[in-house]
Amino acid sequence: MKIDYTLSAEKLLPKLYRVFELSAGKILSIEKTWKPSNGTPVFTVKGRYTSRGWTEWTQGFQFGSALLQFDATNEKGFLKLGRDNTFAVMAPHVSHMGVHDHGFNNISTYGNLWRLMREKRIPFHEREQDFYELALKISGAVQAARWTATEDGKGYIYSFNGPHSLFVDTLRSLRSLAVAHQLGHVLLGECDRRISLLQRLVDHAELTSRFNIYYGKGRDVYDERGRTAHEAIFNPNDGRFRCPSTQQGYSPFSTWMRGLAWALLGYAEQLEFLQNLRSHKSIKSLPPFFAKAAKATADFYIDHTCADGIPMWDAGAPALDRLGDYLGKPANPFNDFEPVDSSAAAIAAQGLIRLGNSLMAEGEEKPGERYRQAGLSVAAVLFDEPYLASKTQHQGLLLHSVYHRPNGWDYITPGQKVPNGESSMWGDYHARELALLILREARGKPDLLFFDPAVRI
Repeated sequence: MKIDYTLSAEKLLPKLYRVFELSAGKILSIEKTWKPSNGTPVFTVKGRYTSRGWTEWTQGFQFGSALLQFDATNEKGFLKLGRDNTFAVMAPHVSHMGVHDHGFNNISTYGNLWRLMREKRIPFHEREQDFYELALKISGAVQAARWTATEDGKGYIYSFNGPHSLFVDTLRSLRSLAVAHQLGHVLLGECDRRISLLQRLVDHAELTSRFNIYYGKGRDVYDERGRTAHEAIFNPNDGRFRCPSTQQGYSPFSTWMRGLAWALLGYAEQLEFLQNLRSHKSIKSLPPFFAKAAKATADFYIDHTCADGIPMWDAGAPALDRLGDYLGKPANPFNDFEPVDSSAAAIAAQGLIRLGNSLMAEGEEKPGERYRQAGLSVAAVLFDEPYLASKTQHQGLLLHSVYHRPNGWDYITPGQKVPNGESSMWGDYHARELALLILREARGKPDLLFFDPAVRI
């Protein structure tokens, strides 16, 4: 991709205001038309949100989007919408034993409400804050309890596929463990054994860095630095790694770009969290694999996206050769051969900005600036046509998102050869979160963080 080093948060302000101007009507449209009996909205078909039963991981994005909208605009109606729906609907997600998605569902809702109260953006009520904190403590412990031990005495949070399965996506769910730890919580196991949520966070991140992320060290013939495998398979009987796999990518030996984006953002956010712990002297040093994995995935993203920073859905998709020099020109979501994935771009852009900021705080000015400006460059493209959904009748905010290409779940418009023109709940949420991150910086407001930097553990 081509990085624009002239961009700043302030220069993006007109685009950011437009994002939230369009966002408001789309949130209200979904709230008005969505029937809870249909399940959770997941992605659009012909511009209208629909459901897809696989796992319940997008409800928090639906209601969390309203909370982000309030944060950006201070329109209290969106606060009420997000808070009321969190109270009414989200409780089962707090104690959900069957998923690896607590960081998606519960940090986006209870976590955002807790953050807004700690920032004094909403009125302080002690019992209400206690309610948010209790939900976040339980969520973090329940997520950490979904654990497979590995042969080295460590382990990982296993995916909804079962105890054998380590998903790269789960890195962003580590936020639930981080917040619960910051609130002083632990997981109690057999015989009242106290299990550190921070240690489980670190162990999971380390296993993911070893088995889902590649560093060009010859692990297999497809080992390219920074590429990721969606899934790592272990033998749950003895905890040994067996092979890479994928659910949503083209191949275990290619890189599903949204999976890579989850890794990039997940490691970057945890690097921020650990830097904060170090500033409070809660830890002595940063485990080196966090920055190593974040840098590797960031470099892969920059090197394997189109010139405008928008990726194809998988870096090894089978028909990419039909596109010619696709990396040397802006992405074309209307091509005939392979879809792009704007949701991966929204997630990765936030990761790039956060990583850049963290590295610059550590004195790594040159690489930090490169990643930060890459993130701003991607944002500048996403927050304009053809990716920003300017038509009010379309319920999505970010167009050209892809969900599950191998399963054929994405809608293909008549006359088109590949999915395009549709939105996803995670793509829309992360577009808003990216816009809010940059907007708060441009306004001179505190950084948008999932944790409270003032709390000392």
